[in-house]
Amino acid sequence: MPGNMLSKGEVFVIDTDATSREQLSMALQQSAYDVICFADGASLLSEAKERMPACVLLEMPPDRSAALEVLKRLREENCMAPVLVTSANGSIAMAVDAIKSGATDFIEKPFRSHEVVDRIDAAIDESAQPDPSRQRWLPGCEPLTAREGDVLAHLAAGLTNKEVARRMHLSARTVEGYRASILKKAGAKNVTDLLRRIFGQGAPGQV
Repeated sequence: MPGNMLSKGEVFVIDTDATSREQLSMALQQSAYDVICFADGASLLSEAKERMPACVLLEMPPDRSAALEVLKRLREENCMAPVLVTSANGSIAMAVDAIKSGATDFIEKPFRSHEVVDRIDAAIDESAQPDPSRQRWLPGCEPLTAREGDVLAHLAAGLTNKEVARRMHLSARTVEGYRASILKKAGAKNVTDLLRRIFGQGAPGQV
């Protein structure tokens, strides 16, 4: 970390690619984060019981069961730090699984380290300012999370996935994951069907 700069907190990192891990660590340290790298999920979970990270960066391999288990365990143990999942084999299904298990963002590799740092900054800022009023419900359906509510509001305004991603400082794949989760909760076939269910035949109003 640059001299005389106050730490913005610790970022826990699991990444099997040594080059990626080194570049990330350097970029995070230049942005005043302390970086702790872990070889596996068990060691990260053990450390998370002793100290609360500012953020977790978790690589998800093709067999995603172990990474999803880490996500679920973090949430079960009340570690509320935002978790950003990275993967070299990203898919919508993988993004949906990650988000359902508690991930804040899903980032496909290869990525630029400084962009990941920007996404970490945004995730930490948002988690530090919870706003219960952003929780939304669909009548008779499972409640939407605050993030899903925000994505829905942008979709209702006519924004594309890429435009929503830019507005929310997320990846387009993450937005696709949130959208798929919203559609599933609402039992809707597509966004048009979803908006018809919410707003009826009239013009979209406040979400």
